[in-house]
Order: sequence, then structure tokens, then C-alpha cells
Amino acid sequence: MTDTMFRAAVVEEFGPTLNVRDVEMPTPGRHQALVKVQASGICHTDLHAAEGDWPVKAAPPFVPGHEGVGEVIELGPGNHTVSVGDIVGNVWLWSACGTCEHCRTGWETLCNEAEYGGYTVDGSFGNYMLVDTRYCARIPEGADPVEVAPILCAGVTVYKGLKVSETKPGQFMVISGVGGLGHIAVQYAVALGMRVIAVDIADDKLELAKRHGAEFVVNAKHADPAEAVQEYTGGGSHGVLVTAVHPQAFGQAIGMARKGGTIVFNGLPPGDFPAPIFDIVFKALTIRGSLVGTRQDLEEALDFYARGMIKPTVAECTLDDVNAVFEELRHGKVEGRMSIRY
Repeated sequence: MTDTMFRAAVVEEFGPTLNVRDVEMPTPGRHQALVKVQASGICHTDLHAAEGDWPVKAAPPFVPGHEGVGEVIELGPGNHTVSVGDIVGNVWLWSACGTCEHCRTGWETLCNEAEYGGYTVDGSFGNYMLVDTRYCARIPEGADPVEVAPILCAGVTVYKGLKVSETKPGQFMVISGVGGLGHIAVQYAVALGMRVIAVDIADDKLELAKRHGAEFVVNAKHADPAEAVQEYTGGGSHGVLVTAVHPQAFGQAIGMARKGGTIVFNGLPPGDFPAPIFDIVFKALTIRGSLVGTRQDLEEALDFYARGMIKPTVAECTLDDVNAVFEELRHGKVEGRMSIRY
């Protein structure tokens, strides 16, 4: 290995295995910074990217990872709001055009020219990465890189999902799926004053949800979640946030929702889900997709963390463990989040 090379986990072709090897050091372009990575969360999206199971696929070879935290060591041309030595993060919304209708109206995540960290731009599964300094995260002072990393995707994604559900303090919110996103969603919902119900098929994940403040839990393997939620709430949940990666959870959400309620989809399993039109119309439901969050959403999500209101459940691993972690993700064996520490 030379000064112009570094180790990274690379998707050479779509499939279950990443290749950990030396890659060339990138040079920061305009509005970009080179960052020495300290930690990177491992997201279920990284697994989807590697296996190429979404309709819009990344183009191998590429380096996944969009929850990277590290130190700025070099700045490219242009004006910057960060300096060498600052701690920053890469995120899923790596950059956007800044001028289209979506960007101008606060929906930059929908920009047709957006670039995505670890998908269209090499990400944080390596010792170094590039960020666009106009869009990168500013990490709170004193944050543990391993612990804060999941806020950069899992955290901001569920925080935005809860916001667009328009569920008010004191109202019921179902978090369906208590994995990397869901266990953080429980915490944000509690912090926002919602009455939280957690649904999963694993008792250990439901116990995790209770530790983070869920007042009622349902094991969907042993009980009908719609019946259980309807009975507990006396009419259904005002909001349902689906972070699960099984299509069945999306259909169950309609049964768990209260009349006039809002269902927000965060999870992205391959395939479709059953959508009973009569139930949607008769219950006057709103079904909404929510894609990560804007820079403002990210700043707010990180502020909750900085004030000690959110604490991701994270276990450390190394870059060489990434294939083993992917295997655990496939089988739902990860509690909370796994983060690579470099």
C-alpha cells in the first residue's frame, strides 16, 4: 500500500460478497473535501446496493456506505463552510443541484440530479471518502464517531418520517420493524411526545423497543398486529411508520391505522405490497413515502442526539467484518446498528 492507495470494501459485481482491497485515493473536486474516516454505520440499504435488488441500481465497481464520520484533511477548489480538521459525515443525499423546483421548495431529497453516498458516489466503507461540503453533516462536538454514525441515515430517515406523519404529542405512533431504523424511531417518537407502539417478529427487538420507551409491543409472529393495536388504542394508531423490510408489514400497516391516520413508508423491500382500496378510502388514510431527510432535517436530528435524547444501540466491527455483518442483516440478527471503527 502506498500514499495514493487505501483499503475499502468494494462491490465488484452484484452479489452477496464485497471485496476488501486497495483502491486509489480520490482527489477532492470543486466544493468537495477529502475525509479520513473514523467510523461508518452499516445500513440495510448498503446490502440492497450490493445485491442490486432495487429497480434503480448502482454501477459496480463502487464503495458502499453513507453513514461515515471522519476528519477533513484536504479541501478542493471553491468556497467551503468547513475547514481542515473539522469532523463531518457523508450522508445518503450526497449532493443535489440546488436550483430545481424540488431544491427551491425544501424537497432537495427529490432532486432529479441528486447524487447518493455509497450508491452513485463512493461511500464510507473505506479509510477515506469524499464529501460535498455543501451537503455533508456537521458532527456535534465530542460525539463518539461509532455512536453518532447511524444518525446520518437511520436517524434522519425516521425523524423525517415521523415529521411527515403529522402525528401530534399524545397521539399513538406505531413503529413497525425495530431494526437499525426502528429502534432509533422509537426514541425520536418518544422525544416528540408520541405514545409509541412497536411491532416486530423478534422478542429481543421488542425488548429493545421497550428499553427505548415503547409503551406497548406486539410480536406479529404470534398475534395479529392490526387486532392488537386496534384493541390497545381503542380505534387504531394515528400514525404508522414502517421501517421493516418485509412486504407483509406494509399491508399490516393499513389494519393498524386509525381512521384519518397517516402511514409513512421508510423501509424499501423489493417487490410490492397489498393495498386494499376499500379500506384506504373508507378509513380516509394517507399513505406517504418518505426518503431520508434534507440538510435541515439532518441538523435537527443531530441536535436531538447532541442533547442526549437519542442514543443509538450500536456494536463495533471492523472493515474486514463487513461480509459477516451483511449475512447477519439478511437474517435479521443485528440488534440496533453495526458500525465500523477505523
